[in-house]
Amino acid sequence: MTWKLFAATFWLIFLAELGDKTQLAVMLQSAIHGRAGVFWAASLALVLSTLLAVFLGGLIAKVVSERVIHAVGGVLFLVFGLVMVYSAIRPGPDIQPILQAVEKPAED
Repeated sequence: MTWKLFAATFWLIFLAELGDKTQLAVMLQSAIHGRAGVFWAASLALVLSTLLAVFLGGLIAKVVSERVIHAVGGVLFLVFGLVMVYSAIRPGPDIQPILQAVEKPAED
């Protein structure tokens, strides 16, 4: 293990998780149920999900070339980004009642 790889991975994950829905859920849980139990449960959950990702990444690297992994990852990020942009531009049926209420205020 190199320290450069360690630091790059640490900062990548740390910054990506700031403000993430997982962090918000942990903040809510700790506000309601206390800090110690929530801290240990959330920490263990993150460690196990990371362990699973590292394990599966190792298996995938044995079967698929690094070039293919980069290409598939890039395409997936583009697809997810386009889906997010599309959903922001064209909201689904769950938002329609809210939009209608805003456009036509209730009559007294």
